[in-house]
Amino acid sequence: MNLNLTGHHLEITPAIRDYVSAKLERINRHFDHVIEVSVVLSVEKLRQKAEANVHVRGKDIFVEAKDADMYAAIDGLVDKLDRQILRHKEKSSERRNGSSIKHRVTE
Repeated sequence: MNLNLTGHHLEITPAIRDYVSAKLERINRHFDHVIEVSVVLSVEKLRQKAEANVHVRGKDIFVEAKDADMYAAIDGLVDKLDRQILRHKEKSSERRNGSSIKHRVTE
């Protein structure tokens, strides 16, 4: 997994970089087909904003979170991203197995 971390009106400190990479390990544990993650951290007046664009095989997933604290925004971002990654994983496994409820034939 490639991680691109950029800051907009914000200096990326080693502490923030370590925090983001540690939180994104949870995504890698749930779904190991993540190719690239681009995270943009920005400050807009008193709002801290974290955005992530995750490139997985066959789809790009975009998530953003805003909060008054940057670490809380990163936590919210990872929570949202985790839910979307798990949903994508379930959908792709249903397609692969062909066990969709709509297409199941009952006798």
